[in-house]
Amino acid sequence: MRKQITKTLTLALRILTLSIAALIVAMPARAAEEEQPVDVKEAVLGHMSDAYDWHITTWAGHHISIPLPVIVKSQKDGSWHFFSSSRFGHDGKEVYEGFYIDETRQGKVYEQGFDERPWDLSITKDVVQIWINVAILLVVFLCCARWYKKRNVQDGAPGGFVGMMEVLVLAINDDVIKASIGEKHYRRYAPYLLTVFFFLLVTNLMGLVPIFPGGANVTGNITITFLFATITFLFINVFGNREYWKEIFWPDVPTWMKCPVPLMPVIELFGIFTKPFALMVRLFANMLAGHAIILSLTCIIFITFQVNALVGTSLSAVSFVMILFMDLLELLVAFIQAYVFTMLSAVFIGMSLPEHAHHKE
Repeated sequence: MRKQITKTLTLALRILTLSIAALIVAMPARAAEEEQPVDVKEAVLGHMSDAYDWHITTWAGHHISIPLPVIVKSQKDGSWHFFSSSRFGHDGKEVYEGFYIDETRQGKVYEQGFDERPWDLSITKDVVQIWINVAILLVVFLCCARWYKKRNVQDGAPGGFVGMMEVLVLAINDDVIKASIGEKHYRRYAPYLLTVFFFLLVTNLMGLVPIFPGGANVTGNITITFLFATITFLFINVFGNREYWKEIFWPDVPTWMKCPVPLMPVIELFGIFTKPFALMVRLFANMLAGHAIILSLTCIIFITFQVNALVGTSLSAVSFVMILFMDLLELLVAFIQAYVFTMLSAVFIGMSLPEHAHHKE
């Protein structure tokens, strides 16, 4: 098992090193070719934001990207429009069927003559990245299920990749979910929490891969973290038992703190919404900050090569070391953030299922 984990980490390190080296080799040539000052803010925010196409690279002045389908509803006549994002041109500044991309408003599609956004069901970069991550999860777990289906009693415990996945599943299920929720109720919530953990882990890791089919900053998109926090919020409050609601509206405190001024009930009721908010912001902020630091260090190569080739070469080496260090740190953060989100979700769910005997004690 230890050998398998070591091989996996070594492979991840090699992929990161080769990816960073390829970026460093390509960036000076691209900067010299464009002969334009580097806009660090645009480069960082442009990479971390969602898009209607998947930009892969720029080669000999040509943008290589994968156009994605745009699905919008016109506010003029109520009809739906389906077309490729390539209709907006390579720079995204062309108008097609009255629709255009407004870069001043987060790069979203707008319709001419209207200030409000139309109904937009487009397949964006983040959506495609989510589909890729789901496909990876399906392949991984179907392969593991196939091994378990074919194994015999004499085979013993699994080894290799299947064994590593079993260790992860058992660690999250027994040490996090079961320990936080309790043996009586944990089975009901284990499928959701295990799915959340592995999805966030794969999504965070794929966000560290700088080339297609990775690189999309999915967990750095607050709408994604808001969705997971909302689902956890529903699990907490929909399936919370009677003791949970009693502790909110009539907590075990002196009566003058509950009546006539409901001070503690108001505080407890406010806490219902602060828990999912903390889940949402913690995951979003940590992943966004990591991507921003890595991209900012990468932009140093652009800037220094435009100043002086000698200075650019020396600082490129320093930037390479710093980017590699941050990528290794982000590998750890990718696991920690998935683990913390799952653990806190399990803790909050467990708090919504207090036992009457514990309450008396």
